[in-house]
Amino acid sequence: MTIPTLQQPLLPPEAPPLPENDSIRQGDAGAAFVLESKGEWYHAGFHLTTAIVGPTILTLPYAFRGLGWGLGFFSLTVMGVVTFYSYYLMSLVLEHCEKAGRRHIRFRELASDVLGSGWMYYFVIFIQTAINTGISIGAILLAGECLQIMYSSISPDGPLHLWQFIAMVTVVMMVLSQLPTFHSLRHVNLASLFLSLAYTFIVVGACIHAGLSKDAPARDYSLESSKFSMVMSAFTSVSIIAAIFGNGIVPEIQATLAPPVTGKMFKGLMMCYSVIFVTFYSAAVSGYYVFGNKASSNILKSLMPDEGPALAPTWLLGLGVIFVLLQLFAIGLVYSQVAYEIMETKSADVNQGMFSKRNLIPRIILRSLYMIFCGFFAAMLPFFGDINGVVGALGFIPLDFILPMLLYNMTYKPSRSSFTYWINIIIMVVFTGVGLLGSFSSIRKLILDASKFKLFSDDVVD
Repeated sequence: MTIPTLQQPLLPPEAPPLPENDSIRQGDAGAAFVLESKGEWYHAGFHLTTAIVGPTILTLPYAFRGLGWGLGFFSLTVMGVVTFYSYYLMSLVLEHCEKAGRRHIRFRELASDVLGSGWMYYFVIFIQTAINTGISIGAILLAGECLQIMYSSISPDGPLHLWQFIAMVTVVMMVLSQLPTFHSLRHVNLASLFLSLAYTFIVVGACIHAGLSKDAPARDYSLESSKFSMVMSAFTSVSIIAAIFGNGIVPEIQATLAPPVTGKMFKGLMMCYSVIFVTFYSAAVSGYYVFGNKASSNILKSLMPDEGPALAPTWLLGLGVIFVLLQLFAIGLVYSQVAYEIMETKSADVNQGMFSKRNLIPRIILRSLYMIFCGFFAAMLPFFGDINGVVGALGFIPLDFILPMLLYNMTYKPSRSSFTYWINIIIMVVFTGVGLLGSFSSIRKLILDASKFKLFSDDVVD
């Protein structure tokens, strides 16, 4: 197929300048420091896997309880196929722009360039910031909960509370956040990939053990009693699955690749989705099979109930919790990179070096303050499952299920009679509707759950 040359659209005067040439890039501290381009395709695979395959997969049985077996499998499969397709289209658009002499390393620049709209630049910044902050808050919250689980198993009547464990996690994240570049996380994210496989196998094994034991919980797969509640729960579950598959930082990950980038992201996506296939289905099926509509938003809590004995060997569950805890640090770091890039662009002087006093002191202060902000909200508002739903509906659905298809159609201009054009249109229309309904249902559940606890509660609400 002959691909037409894309003419660069003119932006309105108020739009931010697009850094499309070397002279502008040379003064861009965010590009030079945070998004340096030195990686290989497998490094992109590590980053993609960490961004998608995280402890949020332990929420999949909880998502299934709002959908049931049939819709659960269908939604999980559709989300997987559509996100792979979406991320691949995004990589093609980025490659096309690079060949045309306009290499983009930020989602907001790509959207503003292709769509020719200055407001799109700020729209993407807003959505990405919401995603990054929401995931960072969720990662810190879940890490604090992991510490609380380990502490409670050792000292059931101990005096420490959830907010204190969240504070401990926040301090560790403040230290780790000083790793200067996205590329410098490649070894951390390789370890993260193996950790995700390790705790998934542990959780699956623990669920099988629990299902076969004499203390196995009664299985009930029934949905909500009223039709309205059933529909709302279904859309909340779809939003949660969208958040679990979500990424929202594909251009920033592709920016870490050493040019030329042609074909590298496809290999990275194949690596990532191989891990997704193994982990997502096994965790969802085993957890929902054993716990049904009583599945917690963190399946480890279902395996270690507050009342009665643990449903699997304590040492095995403890090892799984440790693996989850370790990977959460990598998750928090990956989803903080866009925020750090924005900070670095505004605060750093690219001419004075990455580790000069001029750049090091603002980096330490700003990144530490960002982590303190995320930790504070994680402690104050502990609804992990609900946070996933809201972030999925408001953040990941627009960035991962709508914009990539629009960008592809605008860039490659497929014929309106072509299969590709209409598939992209259908995906955009369907997921716009899903996003709107998911936003309503997720925010509704968030409001309902807000009445169940006080600020700085000691329990994570499902």
